[in-house]
Amino acid sequence: MQQRPIIKTAIPKRRYQIGSLEASLLGEIESGDGRAYRYILAFVPAGRREPVFYVCAEQRPAEEHAEGAYGLQVLGELISEVVDVHDRWGDLDTFADQALKLGQQALGLQQTPITRLM
Repeated sequence: MQQRPIIKTAIPKRRYQIGSLEASLLGEIESGDGRAYRYILAFVPAGRREPVFYVCAEQRPAEEHAEGAYGLQVLGELISEVVDVHDRWGDLDTFADQALKLGQQALGLQQTPITRLM
């Protein structure tokens, strides 16, 4: 994965189980890649340590806030794309709902139930 977020520190906000994947939603992120992440949802297969897919809410530069304060980005083996720009991605519940849907879709888990663990 080319643009994997570099996370120095983060606070786990929520955890989910989706089939054999665990998804961890992180906040209060200090990155090592110069990016200002508000939230990151990382999807990790059971028994592995490295995520295979990320959904990120990244704060945009102040001069671009007219379009939206946060970019919603998906990152995987074959994709790195900002799929939306809006202020709403700064809200934990709104971000979590959309990030889970994007992860399910990208990983072919649309019919797999989501269980919130934390």
